[in-house]
Amino acid sequence: MSIEPGPFRWTSASRSHAGLIREVNEDACLEQPERGLWAVADGMGGHALGEFASRLAVRSLVDLRPPQSLEQYVADVRERLQSANRRLRAEAAQRDVPVIGTTIVALVASGRHCACLWAGDSRIYLYRAGRLKLLTRDHSQVEEVRSRRHSSADETLHRPPANLITRALGAADTLEIDGSTVEVVDGDIFLLCSDGLSNEVSELAIEQALLPGNCRQACQALLDLALHGGGRDNITAVVVRAEDLDSPDRTAMHPVL
Repeated sequence: MSIEPGPFRWTSASRSHAGLIREVNEDACLEQPERGLWAVADGMGGHALGEFASRLAVRSLVDLRPPQSLEQYVADVRERLQSANRRLRAEAAQRDVPVIGTTIVALVASGRHCACLWAGDSRIYLYRAGRLKLLTRDHSQVEEVRSRRHSSADETLHRPPANLITRALGAADTLEIDGSTVEVVDGDIFLLCSDGLSNEVSELAIEQALLPGNCRQACQALLDLALHGGGRDNITAVVVRAEDLDSPDRTAMHPVL
């Protein structure tokens, strides 16, 4: 799908797969280039109703009104996610289960800027000028240990399991959502993904999949790589490309008729 809001043409594609081990796909994704909105949610494995949680999270964003500004857009997304968190907490209490939860990452675009919002270990990458950059920071025990590490040689002896996350929708009454903003340039490609992809596919392989700039082909290539790597978890990829319609370089590429 593609759309041309403001100075950019946004093109995107998405793929989600249960993987090779799990019977149920607890991932969910949202792809709305016409609104400048994309999201990935990963229902918390090992907890009740992860599929319900991930789908509720993305459904909470589907009917957002068109943004007046990026700041307003971010505020609206945060408000919807807080509401989804309250709903998941109430649902867990009603069903008498400890947690019904999901990770969430969302990318919102307005004008010449994008904002990333996230809770959990699903990720957003930016591929620009041949280089891949991770825009999010995992909310996981592994990441907390890594951030505290200075030069301790025995840290690896106390490394927590990779799947223990420290923040998610539905995990606590108070939801903390991290955020960051990036100025968009022509040719930027964003990847939103669940950890079923990032745990199986190296950053070099991600770069190679995104290099051609075709969103649909990149999604399929990334899915194939994750399955080839073992497909031990649900796999979701949303690939988003920005084209600056006012770029001087783009104008120069087109011959005068």
